[in-house]
Amino acid sequence: MPRELQIQVAPEVAAQQHLLIAHVAKLMQVKPEEINHIAVIKRSIDARQKAIKINLKVAVYWKETFEENTVPLPEYKDVSNSQEVIIVGAGPAGLFAALQLIELGVKPIVLERGKDVQERRRDLKAINRDHVVNEDSNYCYGEGGAGTYSDGKLYTRSKKRGDVDRILKLFVAFGAADNIMVEAHPHIGTNKLPKIIKSMREKIIEYGGKVLFDTRVTDILLKNNEVDGVVTQNGDIINAKKIILATGHSARDIFELLDRKKIFIEAKPFALGVRAEHPQTLIDSIQYSCDFRGEYLPPAPYSIVKQVNGRGMYSFCMCPGGVIAPCATSPGEVVTNGWSPSKRNQATANSGIVVELKLEDFKPFAKFGALAGMEFQKSIEQKAWHLAGETQKVPAQRMIDFTQSKVSADIPKTSYVPGTTSVELGQVFPGFLTQVMRQGFVDFGKSMRGYLTNEAILHAPESRTSSPVRIPRDPYTLEHVQIKGLYPCGEGAGYAGGIISAAIDGEKCAIKCAEELN
Repeated sequence: MPRELQIQVAPEVAAQQHLLIAHVAKLMQVKPEEINHIAVIKRSIDARQKAIKINLKVAVYWKETFEENTVPLPEYKDVSNSQEVIIVGAGPAGLFAALQLIELGVKPIVLERGKDVQERRRDLKAINRDHVVNEDSNYCYGEGGAGTYSDGKLYTRSKKRGDVDRILKLFVAFGAADNIMVEAHPHIGTNKLPKIIKSMREKIIEYGGKVLFDTRVTDILLKNNEVDGVVTQNGDIINAKKIILATGHSARDIFELLDRKKIFIEAKPFALGVRAEHPQTLIDSIQYSCDFRGEYLPPAPYSIVKQVNGRGMYSFCMCPGGVIAPCATSPGEVVTNGWSPSKRNQATANSGIVVELKLEDFKPFAKFGALAGMEFQKSIEQKAWHLAGETQKVPAQRMIDFTQSKVSADIPKTSYVPGTTSVELGQVFPGFLTQVMRQGFVDFGKSMRGYLTNEAILHAPESRTSSPVRIPRDPYTLEHVQIKGLYPCGEGAGYAGGIISAAIDGEKCAIKCAEELN
């Protein structure tokens, strides 16, 4: 058996096997040639001191032979003639639910309003270049969901919700680099995730499941408070007694459908703010306390939280070496998000900087009932669109200028491809939110010296942090509290926050479906 060790080493040692072997051999008081291999089990960066160290958990193959192990796929079953479950949405919750059903011998029928990963690219190009938003195919809708072209971050704090390692292993089995099993903050990258998602879809079809693109659900059929199937935009009826609803946090038409059909939903607090972009070299210098990062350290991330006027203000979905993307899902609105390629090698770093909202903030929209938070969110996105000239350009302001309520005289070119319009961002947000953010950025600058700078450009709004609606379900059966056979799932239902937790929730709902059917 290999010997496991916890060690701390310099970045250049962690990056080079021969140096790592020499270091471990000295610790173990053995000859380096006696060590055949060192496998890294976990890796994280300790940047608390000026001399940055890498924390490693390693398996030392001392005299033992090391053999590279591939991660196998589960034993999937042919479900061509099995009982069927409809899955609405092909994001991580929907895809992992489908794979879990096949593993359990149940046939998934996945209905995705958007296009497959390859075809989606054309619509992303259209929004970036021509400012044209396809309501069914964009950064949020389409095969793989919002995460496919928004980075593929796999870090989660939701480790009590389920088996995180199982989800990571499945990603590796479908083609992800095995370092996601090692890194403290694993990340696949927008350039690599589409191929992995395609492999998942092909496996679902290979074993008898169905995946239908350009298939938007417009109605849910009910009989005696039990699901009986769905109707698509073409009027087609697909019958099933079990529906996993995994539509994502931006599926406003689904929220409106449920509300219209008197299927119980409720408003949910979420967070909203801006996306801040700094030069990556500046973030590196702050986080690593150095003038030059060097080749053995990755682009530095950051995470920061402050309490301002009784509200949390914090970084969200931070993207080292990344870019800002236009993520509107309808014409007449502006929405931002961020992503990084696998190497995180872009010149800028960006992060959502958001403020927690409370249910009482939605009172001006109380007439919309459970959709009040959604309408609050929509109003800010539409205001941003108007202020930016009714295009996909984004309202933008230099950070210090924002704290001083001063319109920026100019906005340098940022990574946001559709372009920017200089706007005093206090016009985009309600007064209470503007006040919190102005003070919050000043407080951020006190904690991270150099963060508060006019080199940083704020883009508004960052508004799709999580669903503004919760679709309540029974904590044991995971069925909707009112409708039998309906399984609200993932981010769109308010039960997940990111790729990993959504995938875990998808698997949980699939298991409950299979138990009921069997």
